Amino acid sequence: MSGRTKARREAVRLRMTTIGIIGAGFIGSQVARAAITAGYDVVISNSRGPETLSDLVAELGPKATAATSKEAGAAGDFVVVTVPLKAYEAVPVEELAGKIVIDTNNYYFERDGHIAALDEGKDTVSEMLQRHLPTSRVAKGFNHIKADDITTDGKPAGTPDRRALATSSDFDDASALVEKLYDEIGFDTVNVGPLKDSWRVERDQPAYVIAQTKLELIDNLAKATR
Repeated sequence: MSGRTKARREAVRLRMTTIGIIGAGFIGSQVARAAITAGYDVVISNSRGPETLSDLVAELGPKATAATSKEAGAAGDFVVVTVPLKAYEAVPVEELAGKIVIDTNNYYFERDGHIAALDEGKDTVSEMLQRHLPTSRVAKGFNHIKADDITTDGKPAGTPDRRALATSSDFDDASALVEKLYDEIGFDTVNVGPLKDSWRVERDQPAYVIAQTKLELIDNLAKATR
């Protein structure tokens, strides 16, 4: 990648100041809290309508706005999708076109029902979302950390034993954006590679929901089996 290309991508990332969040559950609300602390504005939505988010938005303060999923998708310079896998096809497509989308999802057959391609290791959760959003650039993020840890475990860059989180994408700029966001809220990053390898950091794998440094995360990713 040329220096000019890197500079252009960095300039684009620096202009990204508003995050659309589709899903206001444990992960979505914690990402909103961390992002606001890092200086972002957030537009947050859920499946029940913006009027049900009044208490959360009041807590988050003036940098937060409640909206519908389509409105949150349209408003975000980039978007975090954090809905149950069984609901991923309800994520708006047009409003997310051309945008980086961070997918926090995991597959829980107890909640989502059995999906043969996932059970058989022929697909990944984030590849499914990428196909649903063909004009977006999907990156995995925030899927292997407990929600509460998002706002409590972050540390400044360079801190010994700083916790690391993984990302994965088929697009370099999407991975780079997740890395930037992780760093801003206090985490190192390990890039797993393309979405087809994102299973290495999903449920029941060694790297799933444990606190680990960058070197420990790299080691745990290598231990993953399918």
